Formats: sequence, structure tokens, C-alpha cells
Amino acid sequence: MINHSMGSKDWAMLLSLSFLWGGSFFFVGVAVTELPPLTIVTLRVGIAAMILWLTLSLSQHQAPRTAKLWRDLFVMALLNNVIPFSLIVWGQTHIASGLASILNATIPLFTVVIAGWLLPDEQMTARKVSGVAIGFFGVIVLMGPSSLEQMGTDTLAQLAILGAAISYGFATSFGRRFKTMGISPFQTSVGQVTASTIMLVPLVFLLERPDQLANPSGEVWLAVIGLGAFSTALAYILFFNLLSSAGATNVTLVAFLVPVTAIFLGWLVLDEQLNIEHFAGMAFIGLGLAAIDGRLWAKLKNVTD
Repeated sequence: MINHSMGSKDWAMLLSLSFLWGGSFFFVGVAVTELPPLTIVTLRVGIAAMILWLTLSLSQHQAPRTAKLWRDLFVMALLNNVIPFSLIVWGQTHIASGLASILNATIPLFTVVIAGWLLPDEQMTARKVSGVAIGFFGVIVLMGPSSLEQMGTDTLAQLAILGAAISYGFATSFGRRFKTMGISPFQTSVGQVTASTIMLVPLVFLLERPDQLANPSGEVWLAVIGLGAFSTALAYILFFNLLSSAGATNVTLVAFLVPVTAIFLGWLVLDEQLNIEHFAGMAFIGLGLAAIDGRLWAKLKNVTD
């Protein structure tokens, strides 16, 4: 059974995941200045696979073994890596990161519907739907009205980001099966990025010929390594741990927190200014997360009864 109301450990993993995935938008922004989208995605999962296999060889973990398990890992890789990574990186080359963040925040909206349809223990409820709607509104307030200026001007790129969000919704629901198969979150992470790499390598050589590209700068290589090591290898260990304990809907709430951590990091590291809309957006996001978690709502109801 999953914890529909997340505990402190689950919230800590969710917050850590938001920092790791929030950093991916920065890393991708640096990498796309010199590398084509599919090459970036392939390097991302390939570097993550190498790191995780090295870690596996130095630990007591075992590699996934059965053909059925590898079949499911390839499906998970397609839904959770190959499709969404490619769509997001391509979309980011055409629209601003602020609009991309807002469109990316539709992941919980789609997941509530998909998980409610596919998973008997994650049925769609009025509280979940209202919490997701409040959180999504908070992301729009947080990013500011100016982020919506491009809305409708590059429709294909926007549809690509939404397509990635739908793919993530199916991936998180599909990924619940690995807990029942007796495979650890670490093993799932290894298998997923390995399967992604196997699928992407022939595709990238066919479409982008990375062997004929100019050698990227050191800055771009650092961004790609950061993308693979932190935003993929480490992030997916946290993701599968959280998915197995908190469920599909709860794990996708990270999409609301990614813009928050990005703005917080900008304030902390780049000395960017925090404005009233940032605090208002964070308040709405916090309200939405509390609604989905449910415990605060239950306490308030007990007080009023």
C-alpha cells in the first residue's frame, strides 16, 4: 500500500527531487547552445547509465535479470525518458523556459486523471482535483503573466511540452508495478536509463550524426555531466523510492515545486530579486499541495466539527 498522505521522509525526497530536476532546465539551457536536442538526451541517459552501473558494481545490488522485467523497463524508459526528454529539449529550443515550466506543471493534472483511471488505489477525488488546480494556478502566478506571452505563438513546441507531461503521467502510473515485482528503486533506475540509452544511441546517430559535430566547450560538457549525474542518475533513485512509497499522483507534485526551487536558487545564487507575485505563487502552490496531502484539511474539519 502507498502513503496517500506523505510523511516527512517523502516530503524531503520530493523537495530534493525538485532541486535536481529544477537544475535540469539550467543544464539544458547551457547544452542547447552547442548541441542538438537528441544528442543531449542521449548523453544525459548514457552518462547516468555509466554512473549507476559503476555504483552497482561497487555495491551489493544485482542487475535486473528476467526478460519480463527488462521488457517493462524498456516500456518505462520509453514513457519516462525517451519520449518526454526529447519533447522537452526540443520544445525548449523554441519557447521560453518560463512558459515551458508552466506547461510542464500540467503533469499532476494529467496524472490525477490517468492514475485515477488505471490504478484502483489512486482514484480521482474532488480534493485531489481541487489541490492540483490550485497548485497549477500558483505556478502561473509564480512565473508571472509575462510567461504566457508566447502562448499560442509556437503551438507545436507547446504541444510537445504537453505531450511530455502526458507521457510522464502514464510513466508514473506504469512505474508502480516495479514495487510488486520485488525490484529495488536503484535497480529500476539502472534498468530504465540503460534501456533508454540502448534505444537512443542508434536513433541519434541516424538523425543527428553526433560524431560529425564540433567538440563542445568545457562549459557545455560540465552542463551535460551535471544533467546526467545529478538530474538523472541521482534524481531517478529518489523518484522510484518516492513512487513506491507515495504513489503516482504524489510523486508528480514535484512539477509544482520545480519552478519554486528555480526561483529560490536564482535568488540565492544569482542575487535575483523576489517579488510579491513569487510569494503569492508559492502560497497557492503550498495550499494546493496541502489539499492533495489532505492532513491539514482533515485537522481543519475536526476543529470545525
